[in-house]
Amino acid sequence: MTRPTSRRTVLAAVLASAASAAVVSAAPATALFVPPSAPSAEPLVDNSFWTSYSDWRAGDARGTRAVAGARPSLVIGSPMGRTDYADPHTGLTTAWEYGTWTSPVHRPAVPATELVASWNARTPAGTWIQIELRGDYSDGTRTPWYVLGRWTSGDGPGDIRRTSVDDQTDGRSSIWTDTFSVDDAASGLRLASYQLRLTLYRKPGTRLTPTVHRLGAMASDIPDRFTVPASVPGPARELTVPRYSQNTHAGQYPEYDNGGEAWCSPTSSQMIIEYWGRKPTAGDLAWVDPSYADPQVCHAARYTFDYQYDGCGNWPFNAAYAATYRDLNSAVTRLGSLTDVENLVRAGIPVITSQSFLQKELTGAGYGTAGHLMTVIGFTESGDVIANDPASPDNNAVRRVYRRAEWETIWLRTKRYNAAGNVTSGTGGVCYVYWPADPSTAQQHALRAVGLL
Repeated sequence: MTRPTSRRTVLAAVLASAASAAVVSAAPATALFVPPSAPSAEPLVDNSFWTSYSDWRAGDARGTRAVAGARPSLVIGSPMGRTDYADPHTGLTTAWEYGTWTSPVHRPAVPATELVASWNARTPAGTWIQIELRGDYSDGTRTPWYVLGRWTSGDGPGDIRRTSVDDQTDGRSSIWTDTFSVDDAASGLRLASYQLRLTLYRKPGTRLTPTVHRLGAMASDIPDRFTVPASVPGPARELTVPRYSQNTHAGQYPEYDNGGEAWCSPTSSQMIIEYWGRKPTAGDLAWVDPSYADPQVCHAARYTFDYQYDGCGNWPFNAAYAATYRDLNSAVTRLGSLTDVENLVRAGIPVITSQSFLQKELTGAGYGTAGHLMTVIGFTESGDVIANDPASPDNNAVRRVYRRAEWETIWLRTKRYNAAGNVTSGTGGVCYVYWPADPSTAQQHALRAVGLL
C-alpha cells in the first residue's frame, strides 16, 4: 500500500464542475477525454503528449535535437552550457552539461485544477532529466516554473538520486510530490494553459545523452463527489497477468519505503511489465539477496523509489520505470468509469488503478487503506472487477473478485470519510496505463478512446 495521506496530498478535490473550452494546441497528440458512460456534468480530462518527430521539432530546442525513426526522440545535441547540481540525497555537488526543450503552449480543453505529467525516457549511467511546468492562470497571471521531477533510471555512484521537490508554491497553486494543484479550487481559479520544459543532463566531455520518447500531461477538473453513477457492465474477459504479492517482501530492503509492505505500486507495475513480456535480466537482479522470492519486485521498488517522498508510490516515476523496458509506452491519466477500463481490457490492456477505502467499503479485501494500487485484469459475467491485489498474503491469493459498484466508488470519488470520520481525499479515477510501442489496431482504438494516442 502507498504511504499515508499525511505524507502526501493524493489529489486535492475541487468544488466545481469542469468548464468547457476549445482546444488550442501546437501538439497534435492531444485528446479531450469525455467519459462515454457519464453524463455531461461529469469531469473532463485533457491528455496532451509530445511524441512524434514533428512534435519534437515544434518545441524550443536549446542544446537538444529531435531524432527521427520508428520511435522519434529528443536527445542532447551541442550542449548549451554547464551547471553544478548539489544533490540533497547524496551530499555531492557535480558538474553537468545540459540542453533544454520547451514545449509549445498547450491550452487544455478543460481549464484545470490539477495536472500530472508523464515521460518515457532512457537515461544511461551518467545522465538524467528534469521535468518542469509553467502555466497561465484563468485570470491572466502566470505560475513560476515548477519542478515536477528530477529523474534517472539508475542509482549508481555517478548518478543523481531521482527525486520530487517539496515546498513549491506561489500561494495560489502548489506541487504535491507529483501533482500540480490549484490551492483553492472553490475560488474559480484554473490553469488555462501550460508548457512543459525538459532539461537533459550528461557528464561533461562525454557523448552520453538521455533519450526522451514521450512527454505530456493529464490536466483535469474533477467535481467534488463522494459517490459516482454506476456504469453498465460490458462483456466478460480476463487477461493472464503474473501475480505478485507485496507482502512476500515484508521487511526486505527497508531503505526503500520500509520494505514490501508499502510496495503496492512497484508490485503492480512489475505485474504489468511482465504481462507485456518484459522483465529485468539476471544481471539486473544480481544485487538482490538470492534467497528472496520474486526478486524483480525488489528491483521495481528500488528503481521507482523517490528519495524526497521517501516512497515507491510516485505515479510518474512508476510509469517512467515501466517505459525503461524495451518498446513500452506508459502514462498516468484519469478514466471516467469502469466502462473505460473494460474497453482497454477487451483490447488486451490491463490497468493499474489507485484507490483508498475503509475495510467495510470493499467486500472481501479484508483491510482498509489511505492509498493503494491494484491491477484490473478483467471482469466477470456480472461485471464485477477481477483484480490482482498485491496486498494479498501470498502470490496464490493475489487474484481477487471485487464488487463492481464498490470498486467504481472507491476509485472514482474525490471525497471520502476516513476511519476517524473525517473527510479526506480520493484519487478521482487516477490510473497507470502501459502498452507496447506498436499496439494492435484494437489497442490503438482503445487507447485513442481514452485520450492516450
